[in-house]
Amino acid sequence: MSSLLVLGGSGRTGTHVLEHAAQRGHHVRALVRNPDKVQAPAGVELIQGTPANIDDIRKAAEGTDAVISALNNARTSDNPWAKPVSPPMFMTDATRNTLTVMREQGIRRIALTSTQGAGDDWVRLNPLVKAFINLSNIKAGFADHTGLDQLVRASSGIDWTLARAVTLTNKPLSGPVRAAEAGTEKPGARINRADLAHFLVQTIEDDTWICKAPLVWNTRG
Repeated sequence: MSSLLVLGGSGRTGTHVLEHAAQRGHHVRALVRNPDKVQAPAGVELIQGTPANIDDIRKAAEGTDAVISALNNARTSDNPWAKPVSPPMFMTDATRNTLTVMREQGIRRIALTSTQGAGDDWVRLNPLVKAFINLSNIKAGFADHTGLDQLVRASSGIDWTLARAVTLTNKPLSGPVRAAEAGTEKPGARINRADLAHFLVQTIEDDTWICKAPLVWNTRG
């Protein structure tokens, strides 16, 4: 059993992380803006604050062994042209704060949500997909994911994993999940958020995919 700090625990992937980590017997602490609006599983400790504030992260991280970040650069809806509501580089800036606190407090392990096409995986995207991203408001999230990717890769003394999800869905947990480094296998088209959450917890438990950024997908469904 570990003591885990979860960032983004009120989001659509993060709520699954809280549930699964608690079920696995971990002590779970989540940093959330509005604890009263989060229906957390029994035993999950909610700390009010934001990862945009480094002092809030310092308070929430104290005594934890590892971090799971399910943060996202949000828009008003899933419509590709929906207006962004997060600051332009919200995930990158929050991760910079998190890595600083981890070094201060001697925490080495972190697993973070990422996306297919972030960082060096951009070159592997279909040209039509790239054009669509650049024409829509999805581009803000991709820029933020790439900034996060570059920041994490440049960090020292941190055992990181970037889980590059393919297209996310809200379908129920279905498994199984496949993970592979980009360019080594043809990934599936989708992954359920619940299954991505299980992968994030599992990679923390197993210390797998350290300093790697695997693509992650459901092999069926």
